[in-house]
Amino acid sequence: MNSNKPPYERLIDWREKHISEKQLILFLSFVVGALSALAAFILKSFIHLIQYFIEHYLIAGGHPFWYLVCPMIGIALAALFVHYIVKDDISHGITKILYAISQRKSIIKAHNMWTSIIGSGLTIGFGGSVGAEAPIVLTGAAIGSNLAKFFRLDQKTMMLMIGCGAAGAIGGIFEAPIAGLVFTLEVLMMDLTMASVAPLLISSVTATTISYFFNGTDPMFMLKTIEPFAITRIPWYITLGIICGFASLYFTRGMNFLEQWFKRNVQSLGLKILVGGITLGILIFLFPPLYGEGYDVITDLINGESSSVLTNSPFAKLGSANWVILTYFGFIILLKIVASVATNGGGGVGGIFAPSLFMGALVGFVTARIMNLLGIAVPESNFALIGMAGLMSGVMHAPLTGIFLIAELTDGYHLFLPLMMVSVSSYLIIKLFEPHSLYAMRLAQKGELLTHNKDRSILTLLKMDNVLETDLTIVSPEMKLGELVKCIAASRRNIFPVVDSNGVLKGILLLDEVRNIMFQPRLYKRFTVSDLMNSPQAVLYNDMPMEKVMEIFEDTGAWNLPVVDRKKKYLGFVSKSKIFESYRHVLVHFSEE
Repeated sequence: MNSNKPPYERLIDWREKHISEKQLILFLSFVVGALSALAAFILKSFIHLIQYFIEHYLIAGGHPFWYLVCPMIGIALAALFVHYIVKDDISHGITKILYAISQRKSIIKAHNMWTSIIGSGLTIGFGGSVGAEAPIVLTGAAIGSNLAKFFRLDQKTMMLMIGCGAAGAIGGIFEAPIAGLVFTLEVLMMDLTMASVAPLLISSVTATTISYFFNGTDPMFMLKTIEPFAITRIPWYITLGIICGFASLYFTRGMNFLEQWFKRNVQSLGLKILVGGITLGILIFLFPPLYGEGYDVITDLINGESSSVLTNSPFAKLGSANWVILTYFGFIILLKIVASVATNGGGGVGGIFAPSLFMGALVGFVTARIMNLLGIAVPESNFALIGMAGLMSGVMHAPLTGIFLIAELTDGYHLFLPLMMVSVSSYLIIKLFEPHSLYAMRLAQKGELLTHNKDRSILTLLKMDNVLETDLTIVSPEMKLGELVKCIAASRRNIFPVVDSNGVLKGILLLDEVRNIMFQPRLYKRFTVSDLMNSPQAVLYNDMPMEKVMEIFEDTGAWNLPVVDRKKKYLGFVSKSKIFESYRHVLVHFSEE
């Protein structure tokens, strides 16, 4: 009989008989890490190939205006690719992962395994002012999700495989294995358990090792000179952390505001490409450091070559006086989010990893230069390097990711203490104003975010369909008491939804309300259900998040509440006991090692 099964079914049967789930998870974590590293290498190679073509065939031909035209070309190509081929939104990669974990049972569409590579490669290769990291993290997470789906693994394991893909992507593109692990724990809200740490480490280390094979073992940002940590500078590092916290707040709120404005006011595809491309072109013409990811600028700043950042700028003729550099860098800090939103809003595909690192280096450098002008001797290179960790920690609400990522990107482990000071200070500042990161705030506003708070996370995983009870006997408002008594005798419940002929909920009738008259036959034709029914203490809607449902239960003190759709049509009832039962089931499932 087995020989008649399709090959896929035979493979699944063989796996279930010969390979335990734990063994499969460890094997898949290795495969996911390797594929994520390969995807990162393909994306970086694609970006470098386009950049090489532009620099050696267009710019080298004596036509620098291509720097202005190319970003619009990249945005247009990416937008057309997404609109006509992908036909799905592939922007905001990390938010998409969080949404899949919280609302889609950890299922990520299969096309995300390759579409983000093409979309972000075109965008960034042609000079879009965004980063490649979020798209590759979505790619890695999609690889993990779809491999788990292929082997018919449960939701908890699929979530773990998504984490492995994300960890592998970070490890592969940054060559930062520890950052890959902590990013998954902090940003994707996954719990650190003995069952999860081994697969995450395997994916991250595997991806990093393969990336070493392709790219060598040198860190992304090579440091020429760096000053050692000095205890006397602790107050100034904390000051930098506070400044980074407020800069992170500007980044988060400014980015969110501009994205919403762009979405509301620029609708058609052609207009998006035009507005985004022209805006980005003008900004790059005035401020060339906004071109592309900006990693060359970061390298210059952490190696004390700030004056070279002015090269090819219209402001270069003003010289390299301190006021020129500070003013120029100040404008770049303010306008970086505009350039990034113009890129993504115009139809490009990219993330905020690179923009946050870029802006952090500038904030750190400007802070150090101002301190030096005020007579406070601080190393500008150190501050530029540590500023990257500060801004990333604030924007992502992930201090550990900021600390380990910058240490691994720069081989700056000897600055671990100031990295910790700045990252934690920045994180604490932004938490005072924004409870969620830029990635998570969109979902948090809708009640769709999985968090490290286990109660909230489990409520987020519960859906109305899981707890809806539809076995109650429905009665109509016109029904006589005599007919109602027959319904009560046949029902196992003591609550009756009152629904009209159009299916609209009119009220509820409780057994206790009619108990004193239901045995008096002389009243059977005198009273109707509409005379006896009451309004419910509250009404639940079928699209309400479960956290809001529990708030309503607590506020009303009710034990059972009716559920309707937005047209007030009755769907069923929800009881506290059913929610608690489902809660315990999910808690046990996701707490198993």
